[in-house]
Amino acid sequence: MSRKPLIAGNWKMNTTPQEGAELARGLRSLLLDGPAVDVAVFPPFLGIASVVDTLKATDIVVGGQDLHAQTGGAYTGNISGPMLKAAGCGMALVGHSERRAYEKESGEMLAAKVRAALAAGLTPIFCCGETLEQRDAGQALDVVRQQLAEGIGALTGTELQRVVIAYEPVWAIGTGRVASPEQAQEVHAAIRAWVGLNWDAGAARAMRILYGGSVKPANVRGIMSEPDIDGALVGGASLKADSFAAIVRYQESA
Repeated sequence: MSRKPLIAGNWKMNTTPQEGAELARGLRSLLLDGPAVDVAVFPPFLGIASVVDTLKATDIVVGGQDLHAQTGGAYTGNISGPMLKAAGCGMALVGHSERRAYEKESGEMLAAKVRAALAAGLTPIFCCGETLEQRDAGQALDVVRQQLAEGIGALTGTELQRVVIAYEPVWAIGTGRVASPEQAQEVHAAIRAWVGLNWDAGAARAMRILYGGSVKPANVRGIMSEPDIDGALVGGASLKADSFAAIVRYQESA
């Protein structure tokens, strides 16, 4: 089964609405002829409207960096799945390590957010990954499997078909360090095996699993050469149109 690569850019807490629109215009120009991969960008909430407007009539999907588990109500400062959908989003990040660490998001909360994204018609990108201490202790695979079990383990096979997984080793996010292609492949293969064990071989073959952690134009080809890596969740390098476009077009530099 052929899995079309997905290159996603997480802008984190960067760019004003005006700066986001400018960045989106740059991407639109550089990717005008349509790349051979799926592309998504995740601006801050305030920039979603301007980015959606700039990228209309393109194949670039806009997503939310988070969402609340409830559809509405007295949850000051939060954004719901239906709000994201109405704003033009097609995806939502769930469980990014920065939210796990800074916002203390639990596995139960993330499972509810995954279901909220699905209910709103959004594709959740469920993030998982270990800290440096956990890797050094030989716990990386166990940690990732536990995060997956808590966040998506209760989904039906039909629901799972609409989910993307992103493996992001915490020690390689924003540090300049990157897991070697072999290290990343080991975890991606374990994730795919976990999906096969908990659902079936078809679900495992179909699952898109992204790698995130200091992905740059200089290392993306090596990462993407591994058989179980189906794309990248890009942080800092997605904040400049030329560098992100170069990652998107990694196949053309072969």
